[in-house]
Amino acid sequence: MRQITLAVCVVAASAAVILTGPALATQHSAGNQSGTSGMMGSGMMGSGMMAPGLMMPSMDADRGGQLFASKGCVVCHAVNGVGGEDAPPLDAAGMPTPMNPFDFAAKMWRGAEAMVYLQREELGEQIELDGDELADIIAFVHDVKAQSKFSEDDIPPRIKDLIGHGGDEDEEGAHDKD
Repeated sequence: MRQITLAVCVVAASAAVILTGPALATQHSAGNQSGTSGMMGSGMMGSGMMAPGLMMPSMDADRGGQLFASKGCVVCHAVNGVGGEDAPPLDAAGMPTPMNPFDFAAKMWRGAEAMVYLQREELGEQIELDGDELADIIAFVHDVKAQSKFSEDDIPPRIKDLIGHGGDEDEEGAHDKD
């Protein structure tokens, strides 16, 4: 049986990627300067509590940067000029704020078919993420401070070798560049 595809992982994990309730209050009141502190919004119930049955994973932007590099996202996406050019850059400075992580996951979902195709072409396999990993990557791509520390030195050699070598010019339109 096939493993769950990235697209399915995005939808399943996105249900756990919105900061609400006590987790948000703690981060917000502590003056957290990362991109995760502004994730309040339409995901909250009227009382400010999370819907029954849902949980919130912690979001670690620094771990997200490591995953962004090691999982191979950086082969297609650049952050601060570091990474590939086959897909849109994911600079935190250009991300909407406050950001609804469900919107980010929905955008990934819309591009899932092209992303999986390019992952297989450029990485030789599809990227597999669990909900905690996706939460961390979403935190990283929305955190200016974490991204300011990201450099080519963070990219594993096997991944670094793939940047700029994966696809043909003809495949440029295969990935949503907006």
